Amino acid sequence: MGFKDILKKSFMEGYSSSDINAKAVLTCMLFTALIALFIFFVYRVMTRKSFYNKNFNISLVAIALITAGIILTIQSSVVISLGMVGALSIIRFRTAIKDPMDLIYMFWAISVGIICGAGLSLVAILVSMVLAIVIFVLDYMPVAKAPMMLVITADDINVDDKVIEIVKKYSKCCTVKARNMTAERLDMTVEIRTAEDSKLLKELLKLKGIKSASILAHDGEVTF
Repeated sequence: MGFKDILKKSFMEGYSSSDINAKAVLTCMLFTALIALFIFFVYRVMTRKSFYNKNFNISLVAIALITAGIILTIQSSVVISLGMVGALSIIRFRTAIKDPMDLIYMFWAISVGIICGAGLSLVAILVSMVLAIVIFVLDYMPVAKAPMMLVITADDINVDDKVIEIVKKYSKCCTVKARNMTAERLDMTVEIRTAEDSKLLKELLKLKGIKSASILAHDGEVTF
């Protein structure tokens, strides 16, 4: 079988056990590596974590290549496929996936390895392109902005009503999330939505009894 025939089977037709030779394996691994590198760059561009995990990103490329190799091996022999299923059943992943998007990228890499290993590289390329476009579009689609947290510390426990009154001038929506009091101290946490946070803080600090005021932004869930 010539290189053109191998390339055609790698893209559209899939492999049979008799088609798997050195050229077919190299072609499959080449396409898998190229698509895995595409996943690598998509993950790097889209990840906005404080600490970018390069090792996890590299593991995505390795997972795709390993999976493709496993699929190629399984196709070559029924006996090997049964043994491979038994061997893989004892593997346990202990690393916790904290970000749901990390799980998406991992499943993407595994799927690319399976599809390319089955000899359908064109399907893997099209799926990867569509998925990347969808991720980019959804990520940059404007959605509701996450609320901010206003943290107040005061040495006057009767100042809370005045604080809420000022907050309502700058925020249409405010919800008291926590109110802790002692005989001489008040700590308040208020959920707010405002575009004038600086003016709000300056006016709050003018109140008698206010010791400190701060606004914290977060990337948590958005409430509507």
